[in-house]
Amino acid sequence: MTLVLNAFLVVVAFVILVKGADFFVRGASSIARKVGITPFVVGLTVVAVGTSAPEFFVNVIAAFGGSTELALGNVLGSNIVNILLGLGVAALVGTISIKEQTVWKEIPFALLSAIVIAILTFDTFFSGAENNIISRGDALILLTFFVIFVVYTFGLSKAEENEDEHTSIEVYGWGKSLFYAIAGIAALVLGGKLVVANAVAIAEFLGWSENLIGLTIVAMGTSLPEIVTSVVAVRKGQADLVVGGIIGSTIFNAFFILGSTAAVADVVVDPEKIGSIGLDAVFLIGVSFLFFLFMFVGKKHAIERWQGCLFVTIYLAYMIFAVVREYNIV
Repeated sequence: MTLVLNAFLVVVAFVILVKGADFFVRGASSIARKVGITPFVVGLTVVAVGTSAPEFFVNVIAAFGGSTELALGNVLGSNIVNILLGLGVAALVGTISIKEQTVWKEIPFALLSAIVIAILTFDTFFSGAENNIISRGDALILLTFFVIFVVYTFGLSKAEENEDEHTSIEVYGWGKSLFYAIAGIAALVLGGKLVVANAVAIAEFLGWSENLIGLTIVAMGTSLPEIVTSVVAVRKGQADLVVGGIIGSTIFNAFFILGSTAAVADVVVDPEKIGSIGLDAVFLIGVSFLFFLFMFVGKKHAIERWQGCLFVTIYLAYMIFAVVREYNIV
């Protein structure tokens, strides 16, 4: 199979993933509203899960196929994309105002998720182990953090139940709702398989590591739903949906997706790539901290256009650096 065909199939897979995520969000959101779940909870759970569904299916399929390095790179890359491009591109469309509670609770939780990934990944540094592995035991830690976040979210929803009734969620009949949800999952499974198979083939052809492919091509493709959702939400004046979706997706990626991946198979880091992956993890921590810091620079509790431009510039610069690093030029 040629490189051109592999690249074409990856693009096709991304289209399938984006459409599958859209179908899943429509169906699951409709079902959630029909059984009485508030719009706030739907936004922070169903929508966040739906926009992160491509990462989930790509990672789990990669884990079953033994490509766990691609899975780790995808989580790190997707969270970097979420913050730098998801927020950055959305801020270029319009200033994003953020609630004080989000500044002091949800954003620090996203920063914590990046720190936890780094701690669990670098066993040789923190515990003197011979290998760096995110084991099934580590998976339980990650999933426990995710449960804590979900419980917090549901508790928060009761306090704000009346504030979010304006949120627009289209409700369909049971048949259409189930069709959207099931068709979305089917598309996500198919798209995930296509991405993994062809991304690995491209990596082998170019001589790139699975981590770099996961950090760049796969991360960008699987994060398209978050980026598109953010831009559309800003255009509609729904800043809370932008920030809630980005933070929810980031936390979901770090705790649930990486935790589920490690539960399927130990995520083993290639000793020769630990420096690169370590730098990626530290960069994600830095990006998360910069997000928090920007809440007090310029307009308080907001991401302005100049900050969005800086986010996008930092992302492009780091991706160029990551590719150059792969060839040992730096």
